[in-house]
Amino acid sequence: MSTLRALVIDDSRVMRNMVMNTLRQARLATFEFVEAEDGADALTKFNPANIDICFVDWNMPNMTGVEFIRKARSGGATFHIPMVMVTSEQTISKIEEAFSAAGADAYVCKPFTPDSMRLKLEQIIDKVLKAKAQPEKKGGFFSNLFS
Repeated sequence: MSTLRALVIDDSRVMRNMVMNTLRQARLATFEFVEAEDGADALTKFNPANIDICFVDWNMPNMTGVEFIRKARSGGATFHIPMVMVTSEQTISKIEEAFSAAGADAYVCKPFTPDSMRLKLEQIIDKVLKAKAQPEKKGGFFSNLFS
């Protein structure tokens, strides 16, 4: 099983630990975790070359999860790091905002279990694992087109 580097962003250390432990128990992949206590802290630790997926709380001081996702997505790069909102916000308008306005890839409501995480994240994790398994293509447009 491949190892995924996950950035876990939550202002509560207890919640970061719960997210990390639940992901381990869900056994979707082997995870290596990087922790951040809010969106601003997360931006300093977010390096798309070293992070495979982000788990982001909504309500945090300094920079909310939605603001973090918007800033991380504004980098304009061609890669796509999945952003998973992990939050107690459960209204339809908040869920729509996370997907439409911020560009989240998945939405997990607190409280969560290993089974609920597995159900919500299985396809996303599978995509990330497959992308990591692909050899990175080098060269220009035409060499990639015909390789």
